[in-house]
Amino acid sequence: MPIEDLTGKVAVITGASSGIGRALAVQLNSLGVKLALGSRKPADLGLSDTVSQSCDVRDPAQTENLVEAAASAFGRIDILVANAGVGHYAMFLDTPADHITEMIETNVLGTINLLRAGLPHLVSGGRGGDVITVASEAGRRGFAGEAVYSASKFAQVGLTRALDNEFRESGIRCTNICPGGVHTEFAMADGRGRTHDSPQVQKMMAAEDVADLITYALTRPRGMRLLEVALRPMSEQSWG
Repeated sequence: MPIEDLTGKVAVITGASSGIGRALAVQLNSLGVKLALGSRKPADLGLSDTVSQSCDVRDPAQTENLVEAAASAFGRIDILVANAGVGHYAMFLDTPADHITEMIETNVLGTINLLRAGLPHLVSGGRGGDVITVASEAGRRGFAGEAVYSASKFAQVGLTRALDNEFRESGIRCTNICPGGVHTEFAMADGRGRTHDSPQVQKMMAAEDVADLITYALTRPRGMRLLEVALRPMSEQSWG
């Protein structure tokens, strides 16, 4: 089966101003994909065929506005990438309530908000499409010091698996991407004491590595789908 040609397709990406979202936007744009980029920080990456706007995924109205901006500008939507996320790391009983709220609202409700807004466009378009959820290895394994973050990522994984069952017959592929450590600003999240120069961070994967894998999933022949892809840097231990 031939690989999927992405030329002319339209992708909505949240968390697009930095890290994995930014790397993916640059890569997809080079392959002819038109982009709608949302982020809490400005996400003007200087790319062609792109609209960008402020989007806090915790607010359903803002995710709806981002999706509608894509549909208005380009007349279609083919790819939804739920990439926006936050992490605060601490032992469970030491995790502040506001950190718990932010992680659940951003990682879980934010993903739901994007997909609730975007999936009707993929269905009505009649061409199928792709949903990519950038979850985490923490959504497959429970790690000490990451209980609430892991809970939010397990929720993303479960949501996307369920949507695969709901939307497969409409030709919509739903894929969980579950990376381990990635050398981005996200890796500096509260409570870890990491710096960009620390050996642990230097051995992490690059955002471009994860973007490459997402692009690989998107370009698979339409007759197949990847349900879940887990990846870790060589410096990190694997479990099971």
